[in-house]
Amino acid sequence: MFDKPFPFTDGVIGHHNLTQIDQLQTSYNNLTKERGQLQSKRDQLQSSYNNLTKEREQLQSSYNNLTKDRDQLQTERDFLSGRSTNLKQTCPEGWQKFESSWYFLSTETKTWKESREDCLERGADLVIINSDKEQEFLFNLNKGLWIGLTDSVTEATWRWVDGTPLTTPRYWHKPQPDNGAGRLDYGEEDCVEIRKDQRPLEAWNDLSCDRKIYWVCEKAV
Repeated sequence: MFDKPFPFTDGVIGHHNLTQIDQLQTSYNNLTKERGQLQSKRDQLQSSYNNLTKEREQLQSSYNNLTKDRDQLQTERDFLSGRSTNLKQTCPEGWQKFESSWYFLSTETKTWKESREDCLERGADLVIINSDKEQEFLFNLNKGLWIGLTDSVTEATWRWVDGTPLTTPRYWHKPQPDNGAGRLDYGEEDCVEIRKDQRPLEAWNDLSCDRKIYWVCEKAV
């Protein structure tokens, strides 16, 4: 009596299996698609990584080259600096070094203007005095000397040859400057000498620029 199967049983089970198959197929398709997308992203990342690796290697090579160039330039700089130092320490013939300057003491006499022209031709200028030590050094040269100080542009306004006004220090021998004290035979006294017959720090005297005396040039070391 129960030998026959229930009606529609096979059909229901078959429909259920088909639904599962469809779901699995859909999941499989989605996973396949996602796998393809992930593989594409992986390939892109791999390509970016390869490019970055190549750029890093190029930068490393450039860095190494720059480091090599820098070291070479530093070596050349040190070499040239050493040569420059040696040159600075060696005074040209006829010059003598005091502190941070070279000084040229003339062996002949000229007017103030001629003396300055001689200094300029030597790449220097008439001396500018900035300290007691420098004044004493020049005084101890033991000659009457032109220095680079004048009021020829504006009377009683004393300026150094570089255009700076005379402020301090001042080493006038009293009552100088007196512009000849009114004596016509002295003429206009618009230039300054160091007199050797005074005290070291009281030795400046204004004198006619046309007088011919010794002079001293100065240039920085």
